[in-house]
Amino acid sequence: MKLVRFGDAGAELPGIIDPQGHIRDVSGLVSDWAGKTLDPSALNAISTVELTAMPIVPPNVRLGPPVAMPGKVICIGLNYADHAAETGFEIPNEPLVFFKSPTALCGPNDPIKIPATAKAVDWEVELAFVIGREIVNGSESEALSAVTGYTVANDLTDREWQFDRGGQWSKAKSADTFCPLGPWLVTTDEAGDLAGRRIWLKKNEVTRQDTTLAQMVDAVPKIAAHLSEFMRLIPGDLILTGTPFGVTFNKKDPDYLRPGDSVRLDIEGFGEQFSTVM
Repeated sequence: MKLVRFGDAGAELPGIIDPQGHIRDVSGLVSDWAGKTLDPSALNAISTVELTAMPIVPPNVRLGPPVAMPGKVICIGLNYADHAAETGFEIPNEPLVFFKSPTALCGPNDPIKIPATAKAVDWEVELAFVIGREIVNGSESEALSAVTGYTVANDLTDREWQFDRGGQWSKAKSADTFCPLGPWLVTTDEAGDLAGRRIWLKKNEVTRQDTTLAQMVDAVPKIAAHLSEFMRLIPGDLILTGTPFGVTFNKKDPDYLRPGDSVRLDIEGFGEQFSTVM
């Protein structure tokens, strides 16, 4: 299934994309895509419902993040070797973990708003996954079974805040609109194999990032298991898995995002984002 949330910001309703590409309003079945409704068994039950009986949503409706505000947004850094090289860092011996504020989330086509003191806002297209079942200190297979689905994220980062304001990555990544998410949450049964999927980003319609998920250093099962060693993962937790080569940081003439720019990004089969910068 492809899960969506639609409507005004802060008042989104849950939906499912039907085989014809229409959004069906399923708010009569679930209150939101959050918590226990994201458990794989709960989603399996919902998948048996006849979608043609659900109301069709108007085609131009705003899409919000495909999951409600999570308790945790956990990020993995330097998870593509070429990205580590371009930023001047060594590949970590184990997943590099930091947090992003859940309040950074916005819809996949919402505008990106540059904060007043931000001067070096960079882009980072990333695969994200959502936890659907509680797990603590699990094996890779146990951790993977706790994943309910996958989506697309843009882990926007102000590099000056990141490196010149105390070296605190979370501080650089948590402003409002610094995590466009979606458009869909694709459930694991529909997602299938991840490795061959193309991941790309264009700034002002010029390709800046373009590779496949096979290039990740640590894949989803290892990341989920690793995190569960150090913290309880609960339904709704969102994990971003790192970005590939092609950010503008550390370039000779970095062209950071400015008002009027546009950002388009996609992971094959998981939907496209398009945002303008304000």
